[in-house]
Amino acid sequence: MDVTNITYFTLEGHVDLQNYRYVYFLITLTVYISIIVFNTVVIFVIFMNKHLHEPMFMFIAALLCNALFGATSLYPKLLTDLLSEKQITSYHGCLFQALFVYWYASSEFALLSAMAYDRYVSICKPLQYATIVKMSTVKKLIFLSWFLPCCELGVALIAVYQLPLCKFKLNRIYCDNYSILKLSCKETSANSSYGLFVFSIAVFPPVTFVFYSYIRILSVCLKNSKDFRRKALQTCLPHLLIFSNFSVNICFEIINNRLESKQIPHIVAMTMSVEYLLIPPLFNPIIYGLKLQEILKSIKRLISWKKRTGVSF
Repeated sequence: MDVTNITYFTLEGHVDLQNYRYVYFLITLTVYISIIVFNTVVIFVIFMNKHLHEPMFMFIAALLCNALFGATSLYPKLLTDLLSEKQITSYHGCLFQALFVYWYASSEFALLSAMAYDRYVSICKPLQYATIVKMSTVKKLIFLSWFLPCCELGVALIAVYQLPLCKFKLNRIYCDNYSILKLSCKETSANSSYGLFVFSIAVFPPVTFVFYSYIRILSVCLKNSKDFRRKALQTCLPHLLIFSNFSVNICFEIINNRLESKQIPHIVAMTMSVEYLLIPPLFNPIIYGLKLQEILKSIKRLISWKKRTGVSF
């Protein structure tokens, strides 16, 4: 059947909507609002304080902007579905949601890798830091972190769009490329292989580089004083926690989606499938806001100023 005749897909991943529709809606709305508020506050603090206009904080701001982008690619549509009698999506809307969700994930890995590079140079080559990690370099790395994944995923999107589809039901609560591929009437091994290729270059080089960076950082820390190790840990620990959590979540989602294990209960699989769009956007600004003293102090000053002046945002 020609794809141009396809109008809607049905999203069949939702569980017990008849009984818990409004509970799910309130929980999801609370999470989405929290993501917007937490990320926006930290981004606002970074851009309003000139002493935070340094490479590390610019990378953090870019990471949190990416989190807002990723959350917005999922939550508004999900909130609408939770209140709808039928959970449907247009074909083109499904394709674009798949693009935006994976764009967020790929860019997240790229940004976390760039942040590891920043920490590596800062700790291992402190005397050369100012000349190696310039603001122009930071801007280029952030741009490439968004541009290159968009190009790679755009090719995948165009390839999927060419396929004729015979089925119209997705056992998901949001759209992704591989689930759309499984609806095709034709052989999709080439598309699937390209998807794995994109996944491998989005994940393995950053993971390898982060491991290498932190091995070098650890070796430098062991040769220095306790105070040096404490300061290094203070800036590196948030990044390590965020990177480890995101890597585990995204790898589970990709592997579980392809294997479709019957051993995992459906509600658990659906919950885990959105964790990389839930936990990092929600907890990243909290982790950075609490762990990095410069951001925490700026947030406290902002709250104190607000109380004194009575200004509301």
